[in-house]
Amino acid sequence: MVHVEEAIQIPRDFEGFGEESHDCQWPNGARIAVSFILNYEEGGERSWYDGDGLSEPYLWEKGSSTGADKPGGRNLNSEHDFEYGSRAGCWRIFRLMKEFGWNMTLWAIAKAMERNPEFAKACVREGHEIGAHGLRWLNFWDYTLEEDKKYIKDTWEALHAATGEMPVGFYFGRGTPNTHVLVPTVLKAMGHKLLYSSECYNDDVPYWVDLPSESSLPAKDREGLLMLPYNYDCNDGKFHMAPGFGSSAGQDYEAYLKSTFDMLYREGGKMMNIPMHSRIVGKAGRAEALRRFMLYVQGKEGVWVATRREIAMHYRKNFPYQVGSRSGGTATSE
Repeated sequence: MVHVEEAIQIPRDFEGFGEESHDCQWPNGARIAVSFILNYEEGGERSWYDGDGLSEPYLWEKGSSTGADKPGGRNLNSEHDFEYGSRAGCWRIFRLMKEFGWNMTLWAIAKAMERNPEFAKACVREGHEIGAHGLRWLNFWDYTLEEDKKYIKDTWEALHAATGEMPVGFYFGRGTPNTHVLVPTVLKAMGHKLLYSSECYNDDVPYWVDLPSESSLPAKDREGLLMLPYNYDCNDGKFHMAPGFGSSAGQDYEAYLKSTFDMLYREGGKMMNIPMHSRIVGKAGRAEALRRFMLYVQGKEGVWVATRREIAMHYRKNFPYQVGSRSGGTATSE
């Protein structure tokens, strides 16, 4: 059963930044910050091999077709599609990022990183950011508070062991209603600083929230929580969702990414997410569509392609936390 710990919940916010929105004042006068995110899950999904009683039926090439879910047995088709992501797809995306000289953030599943150490090592070597996505790619919505805290701690420790990097940001996506507000507390107890959470989908710009767990502290001792919004609409997972990109081809995906970029670029001061999966956009035909979008972005002036760690560091420097303020304090000069 889902437990909501009311004392630590962040209130809903329906107003945001209002009519004028918010200009994040990106470095060097850039009009937009572009964040490529690779959800690296292959090897951490449900599998017969790991004692889950089935092979993962969600977000693979057969989509919502019947026959994907086979409780009590293995579905080799599903398993092999996930293996494609770790054997071939991740390296294709890795090479694309290297071709353009850009860095991405990985929503990294610890077990997946453990099972592909060469890829984990290469990502850290090239300056890609390791973000926390969980121990395994499983729902844990019914965890107790103590189980939740242990899962968070174990995730960070396992990712550090697998990659050599201690994540400064996270997106679990499958946690309890308490997970995202427990992370800062757990990390603080571990002596590790959290820079941001991406456990939100409600804006196109970063923003600060006050943490109820800090409400009894003097204002000068509160740290708040910086939110870097994520999204589903540009997510390549929509190839396997309904409503999605219409077909398995990459053309609709490419067109939608370009439309999103154009609007945010014209508005200025915004952030664009490109969520990817090795087993989805890592397929050759879709990867070519992704590359065409990357060429489109490369041809524009005033674009800052950055990891989420870099975006968080910029925002913290220019809009430091201030109790009760979404945008933080007054921006300073770069």
